[in-house]
Amino acid sequence: MDGFSIAIIAAVVLIILVLVAGVKIVPQGYNYTVERFGRYTRTLTPGLNIIVPFVDAIGRKMNMMERVLDVPSQEVITRDNATVKVNGVNFFQVMDAAAASYEVNQLEVAILNLTMTNIRTVMGSMDLDELLSNRDEINARLLHVVDQAVSPWGVKTTRIEIKDIDPPADLVESMGRQMKAEREKRATILESEGRRQSAILEAEGEKQSQVLEAEGRREAAFRDAEARERAAEAEAKATKMVSEAIAAGDVQAVNYFVANNYISALEAIAKSPNQKVLMMPLEAANVIGAIGGVAEIAKEAFGEPTTQKRSSSRVPSGGNKEG
Repeated sequence: MDGFSIAIIAAVVLIILVLVAGVKIVPQGYNYTVERFGRYTRTLTPGLNIIVPFVDAIGRKMNMMERVLDVPSQEVITRDNATVKVNGVNFFQVMDAAAASYEVNQLEVAILNLTMTNIRTVMGSMDLDELLSNRDEINARLLHVVDQAVSPWGVKTTRIEIKDIDPPADLVESMGRQMKAEREKRATILESEGRRQSAILEAEGEKQSQVLEAEGRREAAFRDAEARERAAEAEAKATKMVSEAIAAGDVQAVNYFVANNYISALEAIAKSPNQKVLMMPLEAANVIGAIGGVAEIAKEAFGEPTTQKRSSSRVPSGGNKEG
């Protein structure tokens, strides 16, 4: 081989080396930093990029996709001196490749330690009951604190989630007894409240019943009074009519009045519970006879002697005349 051929081969090799050193292909999801003589100059984005060969060099290859950092389990002492074991996950994304490359050393280790420290700080300021029931609040507080801390590093913390909170076994047992007692207390309160409502409703119903009963008695008394008033009016009217008839000299009215009262008296005596045997003239003839006797008394009261009545009613017999 002559010198010309060697020169051509050397030129081709040099061109290849220049192309390899000057042309950089960045894959999607990554950013490359460019250093010139060890100093950061710019950032290469995904795709085909050209740098100055043998002067510029690739510094850091930074993953720009969202990543998940597992936070290992650690013991946390709460505000009420309860010791629990806590673990979680941290979701973060590099937003500035240069800051993430040159502002912090070992980015993932720094984020992990920062997250664990803030977990102890945030959860240590809460009681155990708050710790177990307010996970959303814990996650929000951790996210706010950690995101502010990693912002100068060109990192965005998207989510922090607490996975497990494990209290000691004796504490879990005590919490179970407390929960049982609390539920029994609630059941007792609800049962008492039910009895109270039942008693109130029963008393209300009894009150309404008494009101209705009193209304009924009042209405019945009003009806009875009205009936007695009408009966008294009728009796007074009948008595007035009989009195007027007697005053006018109507003997039949006297007979009717006396017979009616006589029959009523007999009916009352018959219905009396203390009377078992009645020795009275209850035949119709006797009643009529009694009425007749009363009528005779009435006639005498009106001025008609009973002797005249008797003499007029006798039939004269011819065989008894005296000579």
